[in-house]
Amino acid sequence: MRTNMQFQDVVGLNTISFDQFEEIHFATLEVLNRVGVRVYDQESLAILKKAGAHVDGNLVHIPTWMVQEALASAPCRVPVFNRNGDTALSLEKGRSYYGSGSDTPFTIDIHTGQRRLSTKQDVVNSAIISDSLENIDFIMSLALASDVPTEESYIHQFEAMILNTTKPIVYTAANLNDLKKIVRIAELVAGGTEALANRPFIILYDEPSSPLQHSKDALGKLLYLAEKKLPVIYTPAVMMGATAPVTAAGAIVVANCESLSGLVLHQLKAKGSPFIIGGGAPPMDMKTFLCSYAAPEEHLNCAIMARMAQYYNLPVFTTAGCSDSQLFDQQAGMEAGFNLLASTLAGGNLIHDLGYIGAGITSSMEMLLMCNETVGMAKRFLRGIELTPETLAVDVIEKVGPGGNYFAEEHTFKHFRQQIWAPELLNRKSYDNWKADGATDYGDRLNRKVLSIMQNHSPEKIPENIVEEIHALVRS
Repeated sequence: MRTNMQFQDVVGLNTISFDQFEEIHFATLEVLNRVGVRVYDQESLAILKKAGAHVDGNLVHIPTWMVQEALASAPCRVPVFNRNGDTALSLEKGRSYYGSGSDTPFTIDIHTGQRRLSTKQDVVNSAIISDSLENIDFIMSLALASDVPTEESYIHQFEAMILNTTKPIVYTAANLNDLKKIVRIAELVAGGTEALANRPFIILYDEPSSPLQHSKDALGKLLYLAEKKLPVIYTPAVMMGATAPVTAAGAIVVANCESLSGLVLHQLKAKGSPFIIGGGAPPMDMKTFLCSYAAPEEHLNCAIMARMAQYYNLPVFTTAGCSDSQLFDQQAGMEAGFNLLASTLAGGNLIHDLGYIGAGITSSMEMLLMCNETVGMAKRFLRGIELTPETLAVDVIEKVGPGGNYFAEEHTFKHFRQQIWAPELLNRKSYDNWKADGATDYGDRLNRKVLSIMQNHSPEKIPENIVEEIHALVRS
């Protein structure tokens, strides 16, 4: 080994410099102190005022030192478990995990291929399919249950997920009453309040109201989970040119202000409670007024905000695996492939929205399966190359010599499975063999796989007595 050599074991993405991170950070601190945020919750206003923030009605100006204290007390690592209590996710710098999106009002029917309203069964289907997929690490509902009472839909969606996967669940809740019932269900499965707090397998998705506002419902949920010591994602939903400046830097500052002001309150309520910062600032398309999930600006902003989270030493929730196309088509594949690679290279921790088409309005199980395979490609790319005497293979090259081949070499058989990524559904057959096997396109193969999973995959069951208690809680 030569001295003073530097090795890069994995591929990465450096979007902006350290000095530029500081520029964004300092602009964020200035806005929080000079402009402030609106807080529509009396308990939150009282907590912030007592801690030293300047409160004028519902407008709160947050001094820099309060942000610094919150960043210092928030955990840099959030462990998340599966339903059985086994470690599943280590949300820390440099580790990426992938999951579906949530709450789409429409879905592409797996039998007819037609777009229709989503139902509770679609949440069940997405949970079963996600449970079977190697590269889906956590799940979200991927559908909005339109066939149950609207005020109970989030609870029904959680029931559908928890009964059909052992993987960690990122869930949504309309309000504090929803949240309390969902947490109670999770506590039943975990074996009690303390057991769930010690080995949480659920994470709430919560968000402020852009620009620079925090609703009573959002803060009620945030404070409740802080007290419970259960993880929460608090992610901004800004849109460039609409609810944030049209410039990427300005949009990121607004988003950062929303996340960090939420963090301040969260840590004031319970120091050390697990908090996951949000990342994303999509543009509003000025021709169609669509909030674009697949625009390059959105995923550049996601990459920068993921790197900002690393600057703060906080876990981050970000977006990929989604498309603005209304169909699962060539556009959907191109956009999802691009943004999955971008988010992976940036080092996002919880990368969600795999399976989204129609700018987050529609879900597609075929899209979800394609994203699962794309993540496999991205992971192989991220791994880079290993440089050792064994991998440099000088002795093997000498043995084979000019004009030889390496197919029958022991070195090839020893390493090919680890060195060469093997797809399950992508076509690598010759034209004649592809024709002989039915000449299917990728969408056909994905749909067949979806139907096969639904027919053959059986997620691990929860004990029947607990299931009966869950059903009773959902319907109470």
